[in-house]
Amino acid sequence: MCTSIVEVTRAEGMAKRGDEWFPLSQAVVAYDHARHAPLGDVITLDFVNPALGAGARAGVELTLETAKELRAALDRAIEAADYEEAEVRGKGAVRLVHAA
Repeated sequence: MCTSIVEVTRAEGMAKRGDEWFPLSQAVVAYDHARHAPLGDVITLDFVNPALGAGARAGVELTLETAKELRAALDRAIEAADYEEAEVRGKGAVRLVHAA
């Protein structure tokens, strides 16, 4: 059964396919049957630039648990980066500490 769980968002950055880097324009997050990993349902992350054709794609398939761990790691890194940016810009940020 397909879940039809798909989120698409704007993405700004670069992705690598083979030996080539290409600019991103979208990120797609989905939960559905694995297409490549020998797993059941997975969280799929696709980083794409449709303007460059179907080959402008970098994708991963993750277990739900791995996706949750990645989300937590992203949250910690983003919080630290926000703090660092506030320090650099002199905004006097208050740092929150999360248990890992």
